Amino acid sequence: MNIAQQGVLDPRGPIAAAERLILINASAIMLVVVPVIVLAIAQMGVHLVFFLHIGTGPDNTNNVLALAFGVLIVVLAVSGSLWIMAHLNANMLAPAAIMQMQR
Repeated sequence: MNIAQQGVLDPRGPIAAAERLILINASAIMLVVVPVIVLAIAQMGVHLVFFLHIGTGPDNTNNVLALAFGVLIVVLAVSGSLWIMAHLNANMLAPAAIMQMQR
């Protein structure tokens, strides 16, 4: 069998077999995760339109602005928290430097 006939799901050796298992498990998980995310976004749209009465009419301008402001605040809070956590490790002292300060 030459290289052109081998496929992704035709493993050779233990590492290739483990990679095949990872590929199959990841595909199975994504077959569940992606539809759930899509349905969750659709459910949010249904709630916005039918329960919160967010529409495109001129009388809904305040509702849309309040929703946009709320989304902005949430995005700023989450992104700021992620930024702080990502840079926290770089700004921390190394354990050796801490030990020298205690002496």
